[in-house]
Amino acid sequence: MTPHPLPEHEIRRLRAVARDEAHLRSLVERRLDGEPLQYLERTAAFAYLDLVVDERVLVPRPETEGLYELACRLASDPKVIVDLCTGSGALALSLKQAFPAAEVHATDISADALDVARLNAGRTGLEVSWHQGDLFEPLPDSLRGKVDLLVANPPYVAEHEFEDLPVDVKREPRVALIAGPTGLEIVERIGAEAARWLKSGGVVIVEIGETQGEAAAACFDGIPAEVRKDLAGKDRYVVGVRP
Repeated sequence: MTPHPLPEHEIRRLRAVARDEAHLRSLVERRLDGEPLQYLERTAAFAYLDLVVDERVLVPRPETEGLYELACRLASDPKVIVDLCTGSGALALSLKQAFPAAEVHATDISADALDVARLNAGRTGLEVSWHQGDLFEPLPDSLRGKVDLLVANPPYVAEHEFEDLPVDVKREPRVALIAGPTGLEIVERIGAEAARWLKSGGVVIVEIGETQGEAAAACFDGIPAEVRKDLAGKDRYVVGVRP
C-alpha cells in the first residue's frame, strides 16, 4: 500500500535540515517508516532551549514543558533542585536556566541518555551535576533532607499499553516509556522516598499518565499530594509539599 504523503509542515522542516534532494527523500522515507520527526531533525525545542535529541532519549513534549512551568510558579528561589529520569536533560537544564543560583542534580539509569544530556549542557553552557543510576540511588547522601525542588518525568506507560502507542512513540527508548504491569511502578518508588530527600517546604512535581491521577497521588508517603491538569484538561501532574 502506498503510504500517505507527509504533511507539508513536516516536509518544510525536513527540507530545512536536508543536505540535498537525495537526503530529503531519505528523511521522508524514514519519517514515513515511523521515525520521530525530532530524531530526523536531531533537535527539539523545550522551554527556552534548543536541545539535541536522538534515539537515545525521549522527545521532549508539551506536557513536560507544563511541568517546567508549574515548577517555576511553585518553587520559591530553590537552592537545590533534583531531576529524576532526566533523559535529554530538558527539565534539569531549563530549571538551571530559570534558577541560575541553584545547585542542580539530575539522574538517569541510562548512560546513553546522560551522554545526550551532557552534550546539551555543553551546547547551552548550563552547569548540572549528572549521576548515572536508578532514581535516587546515585545522588550524594549529603542531599538528603536538603532538596527544595524535586521533579521527574518517569516512565508511566503500562506494559499492556505499549502496542497501542503511536508508531513514532514506539521508536523512542522503551526503558523511558514502560514502567511495568500497571504503569505506576516508578511513581510508587519516587513517592516512597521523596519525603526523605525534600527539606521542609520542599516541592515535588511528577508527570503521570492521564488515567493515573488519584492512584498516583496516593503513592506519596508523608507528603500531602494533589493532582494538577495539563493544558488539555487531563490529569498530568502530582504536586506535593513536604510539611
